[in-house]
Amino acid sequence: MKPQSRFAIATGCAFLLVALLGNMSAGAQDATPKRAAKPTKKPDVYDASVPKPTFSDVQYAEHDRNVIDFWKAESDQPTPLVFIIHGGGWTGGSKERAQRFADVAKLLEAGISVTSLNYRYVSQADGLEPPVQAPLHDAARALQFVRSKAAEWNIDKERIGAAGGSAGACSSLWLAYHDDLAAPESDDVLTRESTRLWCAAVTGAQTSLDPKQMKDWTPNSRYGGHAFGLKNFADFLAKRDSIEPWIAEYSPYALVSKDDPPVYLIYSAPPALGQNQKDPTHTSNFGVKLQEHCEEIGVECQLVYPGAKNVQYQTPTEYLIATLKESR
Repeated sequence: MKPQSRFAIATGCAFLLVALLGNMSAGAQDATPKRAAKPTKKPDVYDASVPKPTFSDVQYAEHDRNVIDFWKAESDQPTPLVFIIHGGGWTGGSKERAQRFADVAKLLEAGISVTSLNYRYVSQADGLEPPVQAPLHDAARALQFVRSKAAEWNIDKERIGAAGGSAGACSSLWLAYHDDLAAPESDDVLTRESTRLWCAAVTGAQTSLDPKQMKDWTPNSRYGGHAFGLKNFADFLAKRDSIEPWIAEYSPYALVSKDDPPVYLIYSAPPALGQNQKDPTHTSNFGVKLQEHCEEIGVECQLVYPGAKNVQYQTPTEYLIATLKESR
């Protein structure tokens, strides 16, 4: 056989072997179970019972999350408004959770307009100290924005009540008890508007961001350190003295004064002060201690939990309708 023929045969065999090995490898790959693709995160949507907003995703500040939805109640006169702040530990959640904290349809039927807002999470504070300043000041800014729209949206600027759950409840109480952040002489027309509330009705509220108080009330407390950029509750407690000025500024309990509006607190389990709780982050121990504090100062604070006595309103929505429509 000529050398050229032997070379051609060898080359052909080599190509055939490579092809066979390639097919075997492909077959082995096909036989390996493929990992399921990660499910795409579902977009946040409102509960089916919630009517379509009059306006959606209205920008009230610069960040992508600084948007608000608005439902306009039909009325010839300016309407009260419920200002809903969603929960999620200031680390998650969205405005589409509104129905968990107030019944939008019932409020509209009662002639009360509604807003629900998004805000920056503590992870989006961009160097603000403490990080909780971002969601709290966003809520204040959104409230000022809503007031600036009073004529256009037919809102009674004075009769605005906040609603929310968990972190949104804490934010609502912070607004209720904080001195007015309005700056009447500001060049920014929004900043001239008031941040005060007529009332607040909240669910599962953390009424204090003081780790010592929280530990005394509920020994297995574990919430709150992240609000101040601390990694866990042990760190929060250990550094309590060094962040005391922050606690004085951002803990609702520390801000209560005699001129503050009435609030309504509702929890899903009865209190047990000084005892470990199944859900220490949303325990009604928070409510008991805030109510005691408010009564000492002379500020109205209604507290509801299973077994509570003399309950006047069963839900935040009932309380909001009654309080926003009452005469004072």
